[in-house]
Amino acid sequence: MTNTKKKIARRLKIIEGQVRGLQEMIEKGTYCIDVITQTSAVKQALSSVEDALMENHLNTCVAHQMKKGEKNTAVKEVLKVYKLKRK
Repeated sequence: MTNTKKKIARRLKIIEGQVRGLQEMIEKGTYCIDVITQTSAVKQALSSVEDALMENHLNTCVAHQMKKGEKNTAVKEVLKVYKLKRK
């Protein structure tokens, strides 16, 4: 496993813990604003995972596709992810 994948896997485990914490907060009846603050933190953490994955994809897969002359495939993939991130 590459260093990037290890970092992403570690971050996802942390996010998993955060989500479990959210479940406990709901079960305990924690103040709504505190729960919303934590959901925002989870969203930001997931966004950072997406960013790391995209950076890795651009540096590996897309670069490889471009070198192989598969420019159209590479551009389509990047645009697809860009559109997903905008939602």
